[in-house]
Amino acid sequence: MNILSPAFELNAPLPLPEGEVQLWRVDLEAMAPEETRWQKLLSEEELTRAGRFHFQRDRRGFTAARAMLRSILAAYLGCTPRALNFVYSKKEKPSLGPEHSAGGIAFNVSHSGGIALLAFSRGRDVGVDVEHLRHDFDLEAIACRFFSAQEQSQLAALPAQVRVDAFFRCWTRKEAYIKATGDGLSLPLSQFDVSLAPGQRDALLATRPDAAEAGKWLLREVPAGSGHVAALCVRGRDWKLRAWADDPASTTGEI
Repeated sequence: MNILSPAFELNAPLPLPEGEVQLWRVDLEAMAPEETRWQKLLSEEELTRAGRFHFQRDRRGFTAARAMLRSILAAYLGCTPRALNFVYSKKEKPSLGPEHSAGGIAFNVSHSGGIALLAFSRGRDVGVDVEHLRHDFDLEAIACRFFSAQEQSQLAALPAQVRVDAFFRCWTRKEAYIKATGDGLSLPLSQFDVSLAPGQRDALLATRPDAAEAGKWLLREVPAGSGHVAALCVRGRDWKLRAWADDPASTTGEI
């Protein structure tokens, strides 16, 4: 996991080899006090979007996450953060504009409970989701509405004291998959099954009606820090998720 703090400086060029996926964790709450700094990296459209948030925390979180997305992409591409333009699919999935799309960099962002995860790959569709663990919701009702029959059976078979964690493992894995495909909620959530087991590195169990689709993706749990659950989905199975220490040019091994 690559962790960004307010003092972290990104230097271009930042390597992103093919066959490698890089995942960054951003502490949005730690970055919030420097909101003015992050605003300088955003486009006018992004500043307008930020201004629509009713709560200050949400505005600051969006601003910091978007600024870090721009900063990391700029380091990969060797340009300035404000030089980047984004385009959106019909399902609102963002990608780099034509000026910077030649390198094939794909990305995805998720944030919850004061942190953000940003995933990057080259030439591969990618989706990431993180959720803050909480207990103030009707677990059974939501599972019945959004989980497949197989997933509901998995959840019901677990002891009550571990069902909340299992629920969020299921939720993040399903979200990561639909975000990676780019279909969003137009993909019926009952048409695929994921594992609820902790630490799973191959969590996409089945896809319908095309059973072969499951073999085209690798869906796995990723670390997100205390009180959070997260999942990452990437097209293809021949990639590695790498971590580095203070020197991004030197990887420290596979996560």
